[in-house]
Amino acid sequence: MVSKRLSREAGHRRKFLAIIDDTPECERAVAYASKRAQHTSGVLVLLYVIEPDDFQHWLGVEKIMREEATATARAALDGYANKVRQCVGIEPELVVREGKPTDEIHKLIEEDQDIAILVLAAGAGKEGPGPLVSAVAGRAAAFPIPVTVVPQNLSDEEIDSLA
Repeated sequence: MVSKRLSREAGHRRKFLAIIDDTPECERAVAYASKRAQHTSGVLVLLYVIEPDDFQHWLGVEKIMREEATATARAALDGYANKVRQCVGIEPELVVREGKPTDEIHKLIEEDQDIAILVLAAGAGKEGPGPLVSAVAGRAAAFPIPVTVVPQNLSDEEIDSLA
């Protein structure tokens, strides 16, 4: 059970959550979520999840790898944030977490009661919709907020007309 969403109460704004990763379709999710936030006077939250499976080494190596992963996450978030600022003129919230992506998405949604919609993009390739969409689809019934899945092949104009 998810806590009550506060996005419609006085002093709160509805937030759209987009996940930043290294998939090619990620950019389409950010484009759609940023347009929805702009068109509804909402807020865009960009989340990058660092998966800890890569840090199972000696302590010194683990620390260096964690720092490098955090720097990579920050750089990716900054890159998308700059695009959002230039394209739609809004300032996104940037969040870095460490853990399994679906677990960290759930935790963030529970902690931030203004997050009302999760926006993902489905890949258009023959290998399927992408790892995150596949993982979320398997747990969709247990997801606490609506999930919007954007096709990767939508143009900017199509996204603007739909958002």
